[in-house]
Amino acid sequence: MSEHKPLRVLVYSDDRDVRATVIAGLGARPHPDLPPFDYVECATEPVVWNHLDEGGIDLVILDGEAVPAGGLGIARQMKDEIYQAPPVLVLTGRPQDAWLATWSRAEAALPHPIDPLRLAETVIGLARGVLASA
Repeated sequence: MSEHKPLRVLVYSDDRDVRATVIAGLGARPHPDLPPFDYVECATEPVVWNHLDEGGIDLVILDGEAVPAGGLGIARQMKDEIYQAPPVLVLTGRPQDAWLATWSRAEAALPHPIDPLRLAETVIGLARGVLASA
């Protein structure tokens, strides 16, 4: 699988520490069977939509706790408006918020604080799905 072009992973949070934690937790290549990741960091909702409208995003990680626009609402709108939208991982405020992730139609959800091992496992699974459907 490693002969594929890099996967473009959009990471959205208004908190730069959350973005940095996600990117550091995944690294440049979270698994040897995957191509490297090319991260697109977004701190505001309009920038998220600019990148999504341009296309070429393979995977989206959205912070459900971001303000003023939370990742759960963005995920739902994305699934409503973008044909064959990329898979989404939402970061929820707590484990009990998993039902909100279901409402948002995200493919996966993880609670804050971010567990790097669970993050990597989840994202690797989503990335494999992206490559399998390509």
